[in-house]
Amino acid sequence: MSRFVVDCMLGRLARWLRILGFDTLFDCKLSDQELLNLARSQNRVLITRDRELAARGGYLLGAKNWEDGLREVIKAFHLEDRINPFSRCPVCNSPLKKMEREEARVLVPPLAFARASRFALCPGCGRVYWDGTHLLRMKNILNKLGGGDEK
Repeated sequence: MSRFVVDCMLGRLARWLRILGFDTLFDCKLSDQELLNLARSQNRVLITRDRELAARGGYLLGAKNWEDGLREVIKAFHLEDRINPFSRCPVCNSPLKKMEREEARVLVPPLAFARASRFALCPGCGRVYWDGTHLLRMKNILNKLGGGDEK
């Protein structure tokens, strides 16, 4: 399974699961029962550090930091071959859509347009992503974690 719902204590993990391309819901307004209901109704794995919540139907994350947590989830759910980095919006979870370079001209800062060659639009929240220095930093982190093969 590669669809998740992550409890409020694990926001950074949720963001990085999205960066790796996994459909990951994260909403701090949801109660424990709502998280459980969402996981069941949408066939998702609920990831938590809350022992009681895990006992009611979630996966108990043992790792203490997000990097080890990400490695743990990838290993526990055999996700190594399903990693598709930078294919989802890390903010709202929507799948990203590739944009033609000219489409991005009016949506990004001039310097970003001049330097970047690839752009993607999030249809969910309207953010535009490009291959700038932030992407290089993220790729370095992914390489360190063992999931940085570019797709």
